[in-house]
Amino acid sequence: MTLYIGREASKIPFAVLVMKLWKRVCAEATTEFKLLAENWKYILGGLIFQYIHGLAARGVHYLHRPGPVLQDLGFFLLPELGQEKGYISEMVFTCVFVSFFLWTFHPFIFKSKKIYTVLVWCRVLAFLVACQVLRILTFYATQLPGPNYHCREGSKLARLPRPQSALEVVLINFPHGIVYGCGDLIFSSHMIFTLVFVLTYQKYGTRRCIKQLAWLIAVVQSLLIVASRKHYTVDVVVAWYTVNLVVFFVDKKLPELPDRTSGSSLILPTSIKDKDSKNKDSKSKEENQKLLNGNAIDPAEWRPRSQINGKILEDANGVHVDTPAMNGA
Repeated sequence: MTLYIGREASKIPFAVLVMKLWKRVCAEATTEFKLLAENWKYILGGLIFQYIHGLAARGVHYLHRPGPVLQDLGFFLLPELGQEKGYISEMVFTCVFVSFFLWTFHPFIFKSKKIYTVLVWCRVLAFLVACQVLRILTFYATQLPGPNYHCREGSKLARLPRPQSALEVVLINFPHGIVYGCGDLIFSSHMIFTLVFVLTYQKYGTRRCIKQLAWLIAVVQSLLIVASRKHYTVDVVVAWYTVNLVVFFVDKKLPELPDRTSGSSLILPTSIKDKDSKNKDSKSKEENQKLLNGNAIDPAEWRPRSQINGKILEDANGVHVDTPAMNGA
């Protein structure tokens, strides 16, 4: 993907390039704010459910009873990393989360627009909520003795004393209560987020090499979780097929993202069109379409891009002719 300021960097003063980039960001922000005005309820609902999911995980900790670690094939095959190296899996997960988050905002910076940030997060949150509902039902149905070190017999964190007030439960002791939770095992929350992010980029991303790397990281993340003894192998295995099935079926129920390719006749969904669009002259419509679509007014900036059934075709080479591609988009 090509940076908006990359083509004529050697000919145009830096201040002019910054102004162009600023206009580019403002135009995209205007579009995204319109989308947010129409979809804020879905975004807010998804974010609120993240808290509900954390509250449910905190609640099952009160029910957790430590016991002997269950026999597990993954524990037998994978060497134990040890408590002092448990941070490795968290670092990998943090890199996945931050990378995906930044990628969803790439339309604000890059010239080639493939997605709408607000609409992508609506889909991601829908996937997460559906998976987390199943996860809550599963770990409340059966509580297994936690394999993590702080959940084993003899640890002070393995059992929680009865809460003294409702406020103690509502605040969920964040972030300590999230990091040192017990009982919320089947299935892995880390794998839910990782697989949802990978599947979303698999559909809307354009770099084949990044897609392959993302799947490799998901596999490595699975192995690290088991090797760190944070989950049983069954927690990771169930996450792999459950998340893929949930995303597959939920994705079919959701409306496809609007086509942002150059030849599109419709840029935004009909639900967010301005009510007075019929009164605008054709010139204003054409300029607005080019801005929202990621194309400069100058015809020299136009580049056709292909799309089939709402899925953007991959750029197998990963490099445009004019400037090198930036990683992560």
